Amino acid sequence: MLGAGTMGAQIAAHAANAGVPVLLFDLTADAARLGLDRLRSMRPDPLFTPDVIRLIEPRGFDQLADVARSDWIIEAVVEQLDVKRDVLRRVLAHASPDAVLSSNTSGIPIGAIAAEFPLEARRRMLGTHFFNPPRYLRLVELIATPDTGADVASRLATFIDHRLGKGVVLARDTPGFIANRLGVFGACRALDLVASGAFTIEEIDAATGPAIGRPKSATFRTLDIAGLDILALVARDLSARLADGDRAAFALPSFVATMVDRGMVGAKTGGGFYKKTKDANGESRVLTLDITTFEYRDPAPAGFPALEATRAITLPDRLRALLLGRDRLGDLLRRTLGATLVYAATIAHDIAASLDEIDRAMRWGYGWELGPFELWDAIGVTRVLEACAVADPPPAVRALLDAGRDRFRDAALPPAGPGLLLLHSAKAGGGVIKRNAGASLIDLGDGVLCVEFHSKMNTIGGETIEMIRAGLAEAATQTALVIGGESEVFSAGANVMLLLLEAQEGNWDDIDRMVREFQRMSMAIKTSAVPVVVAPAGLALGGGCEICLHADRVHAAAETYLGLVEAGLGLLPAGGGTKEMLLRAIDRAAGGDSAPHVRAAFETIALGKVSTSAPDARRLGYLRDVDAYTMNRERTIADAKAVALLRARDYQPQAPRAAIPVGGADLFALLSLGVHLAWRAGQASDHDALVGRAVARVLTGGEIAHKTSVSEAYLLDLEREAFLKLCGERKTLERIGYTLKTGGLLRN
Repeated sequence: MLGAGTMGAQIAAHAANAGVPVLLFDLTADAARLGLDRLRSMRPDPLFTPDVIRLIEPRGFDQLADVARSDWIIEAVVEQLDVKRDVLRRVLAHASPDAVLSSNTSGIPIGAIAAEFPLEARRRMLGTHFFNPPRYLRLVELIATPDTGADVASRLATFIDHRLGKGVVLARDTPGFIANRLGVFGACRALDLVASGAFTIEEIDAATGPAIGRPKSATFRTLDIAGLDILALVARDLSARLADGDRAAFALPSFVATMVDRGMVGAKTGGGFYKKTKDANGESRVLTLDITTFEYRDPAPAGFPALEATRAITLPDRLRALLLGRDRLGDLLRRTLGATLVYAATIAHDIAASLDEIDRAMRWGYGWELGPFELWDAIGVTRVLEACAVADPPPAVRALLDAGRDRFRDAALPPAGPGLLLLHSAKAGGGVIKRNAGASLIDLGDGVLCVEFHSKMNTIGGETIEMIRAGLAEAATQTALVIGGESEVFSAGANVMLLLLEAQEGNWDDIDRMVREFQRMSMAIKTSAVPVVVAPAGLALGGGCEICLHADRVHAAAETYLGLVEAGLGLLPAGGGTKEMLLRAIDRAAGGDSAPHVRAAFETIALGKVSTSAPDARRLGYLRDVDAYTMNRERTIADAKAVALLRARDYQPQAPRAAIPVGGADLFALLSLGVHLAWRAGQASDHDALVGRAVARVLTGGEIAHKTSVSEAYLLDLEREAFLKLCGERKTLERIGYTLKTGGLLRN
């Protein structure tokens, strides 16, 4: 990696996350070390676990001879053509003749960078444009030149996909490539509206976020995260490199230059369009920039009634209603979203070989729920043209209309390649066997079935449990079962809304029955006649984590955040989670003293720890050494299926354990002392202490005086009894209600 700046260091970090050794070069080895030091304090964290940084070795440019060890050399120095050429020229003197050389430029044509090099070098040169932050944004634009060897581009695309877990899009070698060309165009339209005084910053962010299938950061919060200085650099480069017809579209309003001059470029300088501050009471506040005075003011409400009125309808229906609306919001969207859709259709064939690549680029690079041409189809081609008053449709649209069509695609955007989004393909191919409101059972082929959740946040209720049990029964006649999905969340846990309602009514028998059903499901997964592989991705909390704990194997996406978070609600894991963490602690002791391992499990449960990645989940004990993960999230189900087939070859069903050693009163006293000390130090409330002691009681075997052995069924009974008691606590119900209302945790 040539360049240890923000992008270079983070790309190096993500390669290290994937287990790839990296040499990180900068002007001096000290400068490279400084880049590594910055990684440790970056948020969001670019590292899966702190220890992966050991795979990155700092170097100075006076040590370039070391690049001879590298198979792939990425240039990520300053965005100046002459500097990039000079660094690559020096590198070529030492690089292996088979090494691939790529540039992480955000817009400088790759052909211009490679032009002065020999043909032999040009065949190995291409662009690999990662998006910031590289760990979290999936997009890598791969830009080949006419001289780039086809085998070079193919091998590198495969490596980036499988090993680094990125979504690879093939972009043409044009200024801004795909995503930045369209993303910056849209940002410029929003900036123009603010400059004109027609709309406020808050109004544009209210209209261009989740309401239209975009991230919560919308437009101006996104610019603050990326940095207004970066936007200015990219827009200036686009304006300089594009033809006259496009140039004016990327001219920024004058207030942007003033903001950059004053260092008001976003989060990294403490303020951009928004600024976080605290009031006299120490409460956090977010202020908004006044672009006329460059002072910060209290935020103003957006006041678009149509946003609330359309909140409950589907995204396509909402987009149609909002874009075609004859109110101010409709005007705003026609001048931003509508203009961007028309521009995308105008330049489509200049920037990419297919419309699919453009849609994937905006999904993966900018977090759009639907890409530009998916949006054309969702709204309707003729509706977009009418709404935006387009008299002369772009060529791509004209060809469509001439063919008598009103859609670019007859079906959904297909997966980018074999093995990607296997569940999507199985469902599209008619593989759904059963379905209810909570989950579906789908045939993945080769005797492997899959249970997919699809309730809100994939919470687990009676219908989900019913489908898992049906899947287990059906799979018993075949080969294996996978539990997983391809949505953003695996499962946010059990349906606590239902739990709260039952507890408020005092329906303790119903709660007891709910917990028993969950426990029976967990044990059915664990003792299944065929292997069960759980494939979580994204959040896997509470009951979702407990399902993982009972699987024969877990094959997670690398970006999986596992956690038993019940303590934050004033409860404990009662779907077998507390019991499974105890079993894992005992297994780690391998016949030795299990107390330190049980104490670690206790802290994990009592503090509601959530992993920051799949590797971190292994550190916390949520994943075992035999469990694995996939870097490319879209390959998780396919890889889980492969694991299930492999396990089926010699699978032996498990029986419930009958003799589990527990520590009794002595170990309970030790764990309780830790709870008391945390309470005395003000680190735990009275209710935290009550929950902590309940967790400790289950982990040590309940009301027993000394070390002994118990069964899994006994531990499940302890879990359920403790859970029911905590449900009867007023403060527990307050916590659950607060979380349901705000999404946060109440420390009462």
